[in-house]
Amino acid sequence: MKLILPLLWLGVFAALQLNPLQGASNSPNKVYVCPDCGCAADSRTFDKPGNCPECGMALIEKVANQEQPNRIQRPTVAVLLFDGAEIIDYAGPWEAFGEAGFKVFTVAEKNEPISATFGQKINPDYTFANSPHADILLVPGGGVYGAVRNAQLIKWVQKNAGTSKHVMSVCTGAFILAKAGLLDGLTATTISHALDDLAKASPKTKVVSDQRYVDNGKIVTTAGLSSGIDGAFHLIAKIKGTGEAQATALGMEYRWEPDSKFARAALADRYFPEVHGIEADVLSTQGDVDHWEFKALFSKPDSAGAILDLLNKKVIAAMQHTRGPVTLVSSDTNGNAAKSVIEWTFTDEQGSNWAGSAKVEPASAAGKFVVTLKIAREQNNASTSRSGGVGVGGVNIW
Repeated sequence: MKLILPLLWLGVFAALQLNPLQGASNSPNKVYVCPDCGCAADSRTFDKPGNCPECGMALIEKVANQEQPNRIQRPTVAVLLFDGAEIIDYAGPWEAFGEAGFKVFTVAEKNEPISATFGQKINPDYTFANSPHADILLVPGGGVYGAVRNAQLIKWVQKNAGTSKHVMSVCTGAFILAKAGLLDGLTATTISHALDDLAKASPKTKVVSDQRYVDNGKIVTTAGLSSGIDGAFHLIAKIKGTGEAQATALGMEYRWEPDSKFARAALADRYFPEVHGIEADVLSTQGDVDHWEFKALFSKPDSAGAILDLLNKKVIAAMQHTRGPVTLVSSDTNGNAAKSVIEWTFTDEQGSNWAGSAKVEPASAAGKFVVTLKIAREQNNASTSRSGGVGVGGVNIW
């Protein structure tokens, strides 16, 4: 009897050792991680499946002795930085790419802060000497005068454009791509006021004014400033699908319209005369591709006659993007010194006929005048039918 109890307990103990369901397990506990989306929980581990507490994505199992092989391969974006870079040119796309789960890093010539517009300072992640490969090369604009003359910067752009899947410029960043020879034989755009300069700087490039962004396959150029956000969503859609781009835009509370025809440079004020050097406060400026109205409070010149004379000269000598001479239709005061009007007609570079007019009226403040400029495409040339605008065709434009 003394031997039976010890043997019985030994049998029970052995059974517990052989059956893991009845005792402690020697199997390692499973570990779960976030799919490396760039959120604050990427470096954390979890002891059970579920959703990431930071980004909400489903956690995945981490395999022992491996460097998280199940993690999603994130597209990478290299953002070129230089003194004078425009903040929204890189920050807008950066936000879109980041929200879509892309890994974004910055590169500059030196390992020291760059001075962006409006005094913003930013420390680059890498230099030209040690920057890693990226799927997307993002080239912002801004003050690019120094950048296009920086041989090391242009060399780095050329090298990395060769290894990247996509290259995108924003605003005057197109001038950097042009200097690097990346726009030769392609169609491109840039900010509205620099289109003519880009055409001169890159004569082998077809420069267009009626597109918010231009996709040549690998090389994408966008118009000014906020256009870079639309360019970023376009690339997100190409890489991860339209649904992902739409969901990202909604999450950002951004109205992304991939089929939108809006282009700043295509608006009708493109055909206003140059009026630089005049002391005036803008009261309103609005319109579309077929008409525009601009009102300003003039301080100098200090008489209606002098303002009218100046506008006459500007209309004749400083009209933009016209084909042939500008025709002055009338210039009179109708016997009323308090009212002065001039009217003119012209043909734009696309062959559309336009009518313009300018009115000068005394303001409530002594010595100041309200000047109203209007421009309208003739109806038979109008690109679309619109209502609620100024008159057209040079007839009864007021």
